Amino acid sequence: MTGAARRVGVALLAVGPRRGDHRVAVRAAVSVAVPLLTVWALGRLDLGIYASFGAFASLYGRHDAYPDRIRMQLAAGAAVGAAMLVGTALSVLQAPDAVCVLVVAATAAVGTLVSWVSRWHPPGALFLVFAAGATATLPADVDTFAGVLLVGGGSVLFAVAITLGIALSRGGLHRGPVRRRERVGATGAEMALTAGAGTLLAGMLALLLLGSHWYWAMVGAVAALGGAHVTARLVRGTQRLLGTLAGVLVAAGLLAVQLPPLATIGVAVLLQAGAELYVGRNYGIAMVFVTPLALLMVQLAAPVDPALLLRDRVIDTVIGVAVGTVVAMVSSAIRRRVMGGHPDPRLG
Repeated sequence: MTGAARRVGVALLAVGPRRGDHRVAVRAAVSVAVPLLTVWALGRLDLGIYASFGAFASLYGRHDAYPDRIRMQLAAGAAVGAAMLVGTALSVLQAPDAVCVLVVAATAAVGTLVSWVSRWHPPGALFLVFAAGATATLPADVDTFAGVLLVGGGSVLFAVAITLGIALSRGGLHRGPVRRRERVGATGAEMALTAGAGTLLAGMLALLLLGSHWYWAMVGAVAALGGAHVTARLVRGTQRLLGTLAGVLVAAGLLAVQLPPLATIGVAVLLQAGAELYVGRNYGIAMVFVTPLALLMVQLAAPVDPALLLRDRVIDTVIGVAVGTVVAMVSSAIRRRVMGGHPDPRLG
C-alpha cells in the first residue's frame, strides 16, 4: 500500500475528538423538532421539508463566538431561503429538468463564492444545492411561495433565536474583533468555477441516466469537492458514498415500517441529532444518519415508491461522488501546473 493510499485509509476510519458536539446536536434537534411539530399540528406536513431546510441555519458557526455565529446563521439561513425560493420558482414555472440543473449549478457556484468570502462554517454550498434542487422537483404553485417564506423563514428565525437565547444566558454577546472577510481573488473564483462545473456535470449525467432525483447527484458532487486538498476530497467523497450506502439500509427499514407522521418526526429529530454528533468527527458516520433523514423528509413532502427512492439515492450518490472526485483531481492538476506545483492550501 502506498503512503497516499495509507493516509486515505486511515482518514476514512478516523473519528475525531469531541468538541461539544452534544450541545450542537441538542440545538439542531430542537431547531428542527419545533417547526416540524408545528406544521404537523396544522395538518401541513407537506411543508415539513421547508421547515427542515430552514433549520439548517442552526448548523452554522458551531465553533465561532456568539456574535459571529448569529450573523453567520442569519446570512446562511437567508441564503438557504433564497435557494428554496429559486427552486420553487422553477417548479411553478414548470422549467425543463435541464434548465433546473443549470440553475442549481449556478446556485452552487454563487453559494460557494459567498461562503468563501463570508468564511462560513461549514463551508461550501451543499445545503443551498440540496434546498434548490429538492424544491425544484416538488409540486408547487404560486401559493407555495408563502409557505416557503412563512415556514422556511420562520424555521431560520427560530434556529437563530435559540442561539441568541443561549448567548444572552451566557453573556456571550460582548463585542469582539470583526470577523475578517476573504477577498474573492483567484482562489475563490476557482472554487466557485469548480463547484459549478462539478454539479452541472453530475446533474446532467444523473438526468440522462435516471431522470429523477438528479439533485442528489449534484449534492454528492459538492460534497466530494469539499476539502483542503485532493486527499481530503478523496476521503470526503468516499465517506459520503460508504455512509450513504449504510444509510440507505437504515432508510429501507424505516420506510418499510410505514411510520405514522408523528413517529416519523420523532425519528427525524433523533437522526438530526445523531448527524450532528459525528459530522465534525467522521463524515461517513454522519451520513448514516443524514441519508435516512433526507429520505424521510422527501417522502413526507412527495411520497413515491420507496424502492425507487432508495435506488435513486444510491445511483445518484455514486454519480455525484465519481464526477466530483474527477473534477477535483482535474482542477488540482490544472492548478498545480498554473501555480508551478504550489497550490493554494486554502482550497476546499
